Amino acid sequence: MAKLWKKKYELDKTVEDFTVGDDYLWDTRLIKADIIGNIAHTTMLQEIGIISEEELRDIKTSLMDILDLHEEGKFKIKKEDEDVHTAVENFLTKRLGDVGKKIHTARSRNDQILLDVRLYSKERLFEIIENVLNLCKVLLEFSKENEFVPMPGRTHTQRAMPSSVGLWASAFVESLLDDLYLLKSAFKLNNQSPLGSAASYGVNLNIDREYIASLLGFEKVQNNVLYANNSRGKIESIIIFTMSQIMMDLSKFANDLILFSIPEFNYFSLPDEFCGGSSLMPQKKNPALLELTRAKAQVVNSHCFRVAEIITSLYSGYNRDFQLTKGPLIESFDITQQTLYLLGYFIPKIKVNEEILINSFTPEIYATDRVLELVKEGVPFRDAYKEVGINLDSLNKKNPVENIKSKTHVGATGNLNLSKIENILKEEEREFSANQERFMKKIENLIKI
Repeated sequence: MAKLWKKKYELDKTVEDFTVGDDYLWDTRLIKADIIGNIAHTTMLQEIGIISEEELRDIKTSLMDILDLHEEGKFKIKKEDEDVHTAVENFLTKRLGDVGKKIHTARSRNDQILLDVRLYSKERLFEIIENVLNLCKVLLEFSKENEFVPMPGRTHTQRAMPSSVGLWASAFVESLLDDLYLLKSAFKLNNQSPLGSAASYGVNLNIDREYIASLLGFEKVQNNVLYANNSRGKIESIIIFTMSQIMMDLSKFANDLILFSIPEFNYFSLPDEFCGGSSLMPQKKNPALLELTRAKAQVVNSHCFRVAEIITSLYSGYNRDFQLTKGPLIESFDITQQTLYLLGYFIPKIKVNEEILINSFTPEIYATDRVLELVKEGVPFRDAYKEVGINLDSLNKKNPVENIKSKTHVGATGNLNLSKIENILKEEEREFSANQERFMKKIENLIKI
């Protein structure tokens, strides 16, 4: 098949293998985005008189046929195509002749791949946001069910002060909400249309960049045509960084559960169907899901650094190096989405061993509480601290449930404000649903023939 940059010479096969690499395989994930982008671009070309209404109709019909073939697994991108753009244009040219050759008017593969990645990322970010909200709801429900189940709080991994399962679980809800705000910022940066920047310097045709942006449901046009291309990798690294923060939270959650579910603790029992076994030791029940959550968090984190390192020293304008930012982005989306989904399914099946948790409260865990009781009696804090510290053996065991309920200031074990968090989640869900619906309607209207 013909390359879009075809010359009088043929590219050395070994060089082709090296430069194409597995990029064409990653592009199979961008076929839908490329089709949608092509439809928007050719719609604009018809508006400015480059193609006719009949040609637009033929192009749209053929593009939708490609999408159908793709969904059936019948549209293939070959290594000699190099990328999705070539595969699509070759298909159209073979079917429509000269009409197919018109679709690349006023475009470069540079702004075309930018657009594809932005559209792909937009759809994936919707999925990630939905999964974050779902996991927050699951964790919130778990927190409600175990709001006043005592649990030793720890610093330096040692027993510190009375805590609760509700406090522990809802801490991750609030952390994921912070991640959600990061996601929304990444979404906003990604929600800019780069199409029309061409090879970084615009074109001498009166294209309508705002019209294309509107057709595709973008918030705005990425104005400066050079910056549009310079931003490739930058936007991706911000998105991956956001997902690395999500995975960092999930890793901490997984790590806690691994520790607290070992027999020596036994605070929680993990569901059998989520735990693998050993090929040698019959008794083993391994928390593989949680262990791989930890490891995959590091994979996403490494992708963030990888993309940042690739783009840091590049000159302005397009550089082929950008090609290597695509795989890390797509893999980070896959890992984060799958982990969020699995943990959302896993958490409701965790058994909380309440009796063991209550029995794990030994007198010294109330030491700080005793210090503050003396303070309320008028003893200076530092004197109270010293007195309790040298008389730890005289501390009495207390009722842990009464203890955690007695701490009623905002955010403490007796006042987790779970209803407030629930209201925040409901508002975020409403906003998410409205944004997603607006985008889907834009795309549905665009692809109608």
